[in-house]
Amino acid sequence: MASSSSSGLTFKLHPLVIVNISDHYTRVKSQMHPPIGPHANDNSNGTDGATSLPPPVPRVYGCVIGIQRGRTVEIFNSFELLYDPSTHSLDRSFLEKKQDLYKKVFPNFYILGWYSTGSDAQESDMHIHKALMDINESPVYVLLNPSINHAQKDLPVTIYESELHVIDGIPQLIFVRSNYTIETVEAERISVDHVAHLKPSDGGSAATQLAAHLTGIHSAIKMLNSRIRVLHYYLLAMQKGDILCENSLLRQVSSLLRRLPAIESEKFQDDFLMEYNDTLLITYLAMFTNCSSTMNELVDKFNTAYDRHSRRGGRTAFM
Repeated sequence: MASSSSSGLTFKLHPLVIVNISDHYTRVKSQMHPPIGPHANDNSNGTDGATSLPPPVPRVYGCVIGIQRGRTVEIFNSFELLYDPSTHSLDRSFLEKKQDLYKKVFPNFYILGWYSTGSDAQESDMHIHKALMDINESPVYVLLNPSINHAQKDLPVTIYESELHVIDGIPQLIFVRSNYTIETVEAERISVDHVAHLKPSDGGSAATQLAAHLTGIHSAIKMLNSRIRVLHYYLLAMQKGDILCENSLLRQVSSLLRRLPAIESEKFQDDFLMEYNDTLLITYLAMFTNCSSTMNELVDKFNTAYDRHSRRGGRTAFM
């Protein structure tokens, strides 16, 4: 494996790809190795539990999609793929189906390569890489290392390209590392910042921390409004002659008012209404998502209860 690429391509990786790969790996790992109960370590036959082998680390596979403009390759999104470990190949029919679906939603995105997880590229990865060359003649390989290294400061993500090198007189394709930069759009920055600030750190839920944050903002706005009203009443009383006019105090009030943003312009009204509508739309989407999650939990519980009833008393017709 060569140290660095010589293709001259510039790679831009979006955070959504890293989140998708990490989520894919976490789901597969949790399904293969479910949490162990409190009595799982009880050995009735007296054997030592320390002799059990550690569970194998799963690998996940998928495709990365994006846009290539000249020498710049920008990876926007990814989707999962089915992998057959016996033949070291991907399910081609599933890949074509997912490609058609994503093409309808993102007509400008193309398959740029594929992704996997692991500490380093393996020999079997080249078989998958060559299989995708009929879709993209020069696919990229995004590798995420899921192992935690507290001493590492860089992202555990490596992007590989394939180059043809002559080794022992035989031309062979090998993986070479490529440099990349993290590229974000406004929606991704907002999402990442939201997750970073609302991550539960003291055992509380994210919804509780969000409610506390919004309550603090509401209290600050309410306090600002009350103090502005005090200044307004003071100026009205001074204008009516109920209070003596003090020029030094008026200069201080004028200085404070200059710090307030001007919100009577037409541009502000348009921007405010647009942001307000976007906020309402996000609220509706969050409500629909919450309802869908609740319905999924209800269906899962019903299926579990129905399966248990079928196993105990025989399968009965559902009314």
